[in-house]
Amino acid sequence: AAGMFLRLLSDIQWRAAHPRWRRVTGSQRSTSTTAEPHPFSLPAQAQVVICGGGIMGTSVAYHLSKMGWKDIVLLEQGRLAAGTTRFCAGIVSTARPVSIELKMAHYSNKLYQQLEQETGVQTGYMKTGSISLAQTQDRLISLKRIASSLNVMGIPCEIISPKKVLQLHPLINIHDLVGAMYVPEDALVSSANVSLALATAASRNGVQIHERTSVSHVTIQKGRVTGVETDRGRIQCEYFVNCAGQWAYELGHSGEEPVHIPLHACEHFYLLTHPLQEPLSSNLPTIVDPDGRIYIRNWQGGILSGGFEKNPKPLFTEGRNQLEIQNLQEDWDHFGPLLSALLRRMPGLEALQIMQLVNCPESFTPDMRCIMGESPTARGYFVLAGMNSAGISYGGGAGKFLAEWIVNGYPSENVWPLDLKRFGTLQSSRTFLRHRVMEVMPLMYDLKVPRWDFQTGRQLRTSPLYDRLDAQGARWMEKHGFERVKYFVPPGSDLLDLDHSKTFYKPDWFDIVGSEVKCCKEAVCVIDMSSFTKFEISSTGDQALESLQYLFSNDLDVPVGHVVHTGMLNEKGGYENDCSIARLSKRSFFMISPTDQQVHCWAWLKNHLPDDSNLVLEDVTWKYTALNLIGPRAVDVLSELSYAPMTAEHFPSLFCKEMSVGYANGIRVMSITHTGEPGFVLYIPIEYALHVYNEVMNMGQKYGIRNAGYYALRSLRIEKFFAFWGQDLDAFTTPMECGREFQVKLDKGVEFLGQEVLLEQKQNGVYKRFTMFILEDHDTDMDLWPWWGEPIFRNGRYVGKTTSSAYSYTLERHVCLGFVHHFDEKTGEELVVTTDFINQGEYEIDIAGQRFQAKAKLYPFSSLFTQRRRKDEVELSGYQRE
Repeated sequence: AAGMFLRLLSDIQWRAAHPRWRRVTGSQRSTSTTAEPHPFSLPAQAQVVICGGGIMGTSVAYHLSKMGWKDIVLLEQGRLAAGTTRFCAGIVSTARPVSIELKMAHYSNKLYQQLEQETGVQTGYMKTGSISLAQTQDRLISLKRIASSLNVMGIPCEIISPKKVLQLHPLINIHDLVGAMYVPEDALVSSANVSLALATAASRNGVQIHERTSVSHVTIQKGRVTGVETDRGRIQCEYFVNCAGQWAYELGHSGEEPVHIPLHACEHFYLLTHPLQEPLSSNLPTIVDPDGRIYIRNWQGGILSGGFEKNPKPLFTEGRNQLEIQNLQEDWDHFGPLLSALLRRMPGLEALQIMQLVNCPESFTPDMRCIMGESPTARGYFVLAGMNSAGISYGGGAGKFLAEWIVNGYPSENVWPLDLKRFGTLQSSRTFLRHRVMEVMPLMYDLKVPRWDFQTGRQLRTSPLYDRLDAQGARWMEKHGFERVKYFVPPGSDLLDLDHSKTFYKPDWFDIVGSEVKCCKEAVCVIDMSSFTKFEISSTGDQALESLQYLFSNDLDVPVGHVVHTGMLNEKGGYENDCSIARLSKRSFFMISPTDQQVHCWAWLKNHLPDDSNLVLEDVTWKYTALNLIGPRAVDVLSELSYAPMTAEHFPSLFCKEMSVGYANGIRVMSITHTGEPGFVLYIPIEYALHVYNEVMNMGQKYGIRNAGYYALRSLRIEKFFAFWGQDLDAFTTPMECGREFQVKLDKGVEFLGQEVLLEQKQNGVYKRFTMFILEDHDTDMDLWPWWGEPIFRNGRYVGKTTSSAYSYTLERHVCLGFVHHFDEKTGEELVVTTDFINQGEYEIDIAGQRFQAKAKLYPFSSLFTQRRRKDEVELSGYQRE
């Protein structure tokens, strides 16, 4: 290891002393280095093997070694930092719309700042700041929303005028700007040198690094990683980390048991120029001009400028076996629009001499968020890849979170938005990925307003009722590849306007959703909820009940036919899943979970259920179409269709029964609607779906039945203070923190996962509390709307963020849900949040920098408020638990 370290260190020192090393040797390395002898043999075994010597692989190695793990081998098929990392523009930007990405970038910035001092390797770190430009008011609003998040995290950030932009960067043309966002602590680095510095520190801590070593496949036995096969022999290991960048997809599919890692490479272009006559200052801020689709940074007295064009060029769809990434062909015609945007933004560059147009591959994912986490099918197989051109910004933080995940079993933050298990096998089609990344790459700089939808890769998973609903004016969104209805456009409406309704203000669908909500409250609506994840768990004896009692927090030992709403908790008491479970028989259970739980929940149950052939877990999502009948007249419709009494005496709340509906048998009817409104969900074998839907709609005509979509459902559930997993609940939120103590069997004498933490919280209190906010001085027609992620202020101090929000058509006000924390004013330490703390504060919600007064409550409105009232008649103190 010592010899390895010295060789690596001398190589790094030479590279650091020769900044042009990658240009001098890059063209020769793929031929000459392959013939060089390997100075050290591979170890026969290791605890962790990391594949990939770019910024991600070296960051994971660095952080694992910092956490005390030493038995680590890092393998790189070429030379360290010679892949995408080598070509990275080196911009470290914290201005990210997703909270976890913002935290990763912030940590990376702090890490890189001290890395040179720690390792002695020059990283080129320079704190220049960045300026994001806005050519439109909507763009400025989006920047203001990001600025609000940065400020409450303690990251300096301000919205500035075009004149201030000119002061900070005198070469910028400001004539078409309406404002900008300035983040003074953003930085520039040499990406390759950062990677080499991380490798140096990891090597000093005992990590073995082997270049010119290719991984052919990972061996998996009984669902666990057992070793790695390379071109230099086999290494036995417990953990494997796929940091292979654009090759991660191929590597995942190389073994007998594939690991699906949905990413795809595109060509990414940037321009390098010779120094200006008066060379640019090295601390000049980086410019991001998303409306012009370009970024501009200082580079050795000249500039480096690239962007995300509207017509990207996907790469390697058929796969390639290529070691180090050679510079791809220049394509000036393709780069033309970005060059025009650059010259418009910096007209003084007209006479500047261009040095090179760099064309390098960059990998993108189906939802523009990176991929990290453990494979759902192979224990010990971890992934960190698909950085969507933000690898250097995320590298430090992503490596830290993945190292924590490997060592502790979970990271220190909620990383669900980045978890590999948010995808299924359906997103791994090469055709899907090729088409989706052609949409994703331009979206990097497109203006993304709330509730926008991807257009590619659609109509992949559909309900049997899709065509029927589409013909009735359904407007669709996609969740986990499943098409779901947003709302239904009434006949005669302007369809074009609605399809292009993109705004941060009151949307064009406002009245349509309002009429659907009204129908849910006064008559009956049908919502197709077939996308929900559906599992059946059964056993020959009591194994199913005993196992589920341990894995779920609520008591499932209930009479047959009862439905239990329960959390599936981790050892920290946090929600891995939030679901409804019906007891179909003494030995059989039917479990309903959110749509995006299909892969995650399956993996969790498989990993935690005993290995018992008498215990069967089956995914029946595809077997059933689900129709949600919501409203007071749902009982009349079902009574007439089934010739069975459906009133509360005969069919109580949270009850499940197999019934006939129309001609169809075997329909599972549950008295639950996921909204707090009366009604039923019908789980219909798919072959009967169309028949039952037609029968319901025909019978419901006299009761005023109509179709409705998920936007109406969202409004109903939020005004009833219903938390949803993935939006409000996550693996770091416990039942005690969201007012669900009544769904926990603490007093039943039954042991369950997470019990100790909940008992402690019951005794000592909680450090955050799920709270409902009603905006008081907010004008729905004129003011910006809250959507999610808005900072919450109590008595002028930041206490948390909203997790979801919707307009309540009942209260005629906006309702936001979110968590309130209690930070000590002097030390910042988290304190217990009491009911009095919630009730005695004055609250404001920050929407893009503008604060609106809000009333906070811990319980929803009583049923007295179900009829609509005028705003000035609503007394906001009338709350009680439902």
